[in-house]
Amino acid sequence: MNPTRWLAISFLILATYSLYAAKYEISDQNTVTITGRVTTDVGHPVEFALVYLKNTRFGAVTNTQGEFSFEAPSGTYTLVVQSLIHKPFEKVLGIPATNRFDIPLIVISEEVVRLDEVVVTGQFIPQSLNNSVYKVRTINQQTIARSGATEVRQLLERELGVSFRNDLVTGESDIQLMGMSGQNVKVLLDGLPLIDRGSRRQSLSQVDLNQIERIEIVEGPLSVQYGTDALAGVINLISKRNHRNNEGVSLSARVIEETAGNEYSFGVGEGVHNLHFGIGYTHRSGLIGNANFTRNEFGGWQGNATGRARQWRPRNQLMGGATVGFRNDQADIWYRINYLDETIYGPTNPNPLTNIATDLDFLTTRFTHQLQGRLVNTGRGLVLTGMLSYQDLKRRSLTTTYNPATGDRRLAMGQGDQDVSLFDNLFARFTASKRFNNAISVLTGVEYRLDHGSGDRIQGSPNITDVSAFVSAEWVLGHFNLRPGLRFSHNSVYAAPPVIPSINTLININEWIDFRASYAKGFRAPALRELHFWFFNANHSIKGNTNLKAENSDSFLASLTFNPQVSDRIRIRTSISGFYNTFNDMIAIGVYANDPSMNTFINIDRHKTTGGTFEASINAKAWQAGIGVSHIGRFNRFSEQFETEMFHWSPEFNANLLYNMEGINTSFLFSYKFTGKRPFPEIVTVDGNQIINTAYVGNFSWADITLTKTLHRFANLQIGARNIFNVIAVQNTAMAGGGHGASGPMQVSYGRSWFAGLVFNFD
Repeated sequence: MNPTRWLAISFLILATYSLYAAKYEISDQNTVTITGRVTTDVGHPVEFALVYLKNTRFGAVTNTQGEFSFEAPSGTYTLVVQSLIHKPFEKVLGIPATNRFDIPLIVISEEVVRLDEVVVTGQFIPQSLNNSVYKVRTINQQTIARSGATEVRQLLERELGVSFRNDLVTGESDIQLMGMSGQNVKVLLDGLPLIDRGSRRQSLSQVDLNQIERIEIVEGPLSVQYGTDALAGVINLISKRNHRNNEGVSLSARVIEETAGNEYSFGVGEGVHNLHFGIGYTHRSGLIGNANFTRNEFGGWQGNATGRARQWRPRNQLMGGATVGFRNDQADIWYRINYLDETIYGPTNPNPLTNIATDLDFLTTRFTHQLQGRLVNTGRGLVLTGMLSYQDLKRRSLTTTYNPATGDRRLAMGQGDQDVSLFDNLFARFTASKRFNNAISVLTGVEYRLDHGSGDRIQGSPNITDVSAFVSAEWVLGHFNLRPGLRFSHNSVYAAPPVIPSINTLININEWIDFRASYAKGFRAPALRELHFWFFNANHSIKGNTNLKAENSDSFLASLTFNPQVSDRIRIRTSISGFYNTFNDMIAIGVYANDPSMNTFINIDRHKTTGGTFEASINAKAWQAGIGVSHIGRFNRFSEQFETEMFHWSPEFNANLLYNMEGINTSFLFSYKFTGKRPFPEIVTVDGNQIINTAYVGNFSWADITLTKTLHRFANLQIGARNIFNVIAVQNTAMAGGGHGASGPMQVSYGRSWFAGLVFNFD
């Protein structure tokens, strides 16, 4: 049977059962208002704990004072209290037939070691990592704070299956996740899809890391909930929020100074200079507000270049933002504006004949308006969420001529020397999730997206509208958790897939072992530049194609997790996983049918990825350690034509250690990653004959080390080193240009760097 039809039938059966369960009530018994309070064994209130009657739909979530209240029929039940950071609690409870029943104070013990983190990406409601049907990796606040990182990339490139490719011509980089390029990775900020100019994910380098609480990485397509581009996976950047318990004013500041290889000048110019300041206010009524400013300056790296030229382009970023909102036990509503001003400089050496240099700079401004809300009715198990955003992205290519002798700078007037591209995005998303009982939950949602673009290299001023509806359900039957989902889309320009299905399962084999398996259909919509690109000069003839179809994929993933608790102070977590993905109708540059001298975008390519990972970690009171191994195979698209191997494989290995020396208030963080040799196919011409050549990008090792010393409860000192092995470039044996680039070394970094900084937090 067709998988889509099978999933649709399964979902209809599940929805019918859900409606039946929702109508079931014990109407011949008295309804009692049940109240109580939950605290720790040292008297602290336990907030956001789930309190419910076992095998019923009756329950509530505790507020910030640890209090709860819900209604249920009289009778005898088992009362359950669940909290992510406390030991589970169960008690047989008899509820008398009265109007109100007050449960005596419930005291629960805190877990000494907590391995389960709360995740939100792709979830109906925030829940523990172990209870998610998805394979989610997290980079938590402790790791971010102890790393000394100044940008998101420095954290992500330590992860298995994540790599970055640098383009020294534009000064940008692009991510790869599980063997797929950045155009197949969905980047979210608090669930909001960030827009980019084209296929590269420049947005990852344009987010202020000082404002990020944690990062969640979900492997495999999440197209049912997040739509286009989520073929390889989703990276969700979760921002910091005002804590309700910290009433009053809070201040934060950070200064990081770092070398670029052996190049450095204090405060400005050579090296990396990161300066951040933030202020927040929380009122007891629930009103919150904050504002922040960050300057991130990179002076470039001269390397092998001479004179004014730089091997790595200098970059200057100014980032600011402000948030206002309101939070209480039932509502969380906030508005935020973020602003970015980025300049990537391109100084060059003067022409020897004219003594005139031609500099090319890239100027980017980005405004992001974000309004989000969440309403919770714990008594009815209902959660409503809404998101409305407007993004405005402008990128200018500025070419100027410069006379070093006189200091005279003028606009260059040649063809294509000046270019301005504008991209606007309006996005709206609304969801409703209903927990009918302990077994059945359903989420439904609608989504609207309007993209607009204009510029010298975009034909006309096109608009693209996308309207989608999605529905997903979760059915928990004992140790078995099933979540099917469907997404329906309509697009104003391209042929969007009419139905996108997915199905995820989680089986708790026992208290320590979980098994996950999933199938999902994914898709990537043609980018606006692929549909309406218009670039003609002496060297280029490229035209967009409005007849493009969406790329689509079929993805299968399975994982087994072993999560024993050796003792109250030590926990071990190991997991092994495998995946297989096929991608069809992939968009690539081809020859225009009506004019062989012109290039255009066409649906001609296909791709496959497969592989597996093994990860193990151990958590103790004073230290945490982990290792991981992955082996990823990428499809050889010439395998059928030339009868060569179908996949080219590349390995990765990583390790990390965090050690807290409480006696001297110091922490030590070490991370290491080995990226193995990555082969790739190319067709080259030898003696007039076309042959297949297996080229490769060489292997390299990367390691970082950071020491964090607590000077005062308000202040920390950080010192460390990045790229300890001083990797600058790796071998690239390509004989032909394109794809992986021309032959010659592939630039990885500007070498070993040293950094030091101060971090202040006043709550």
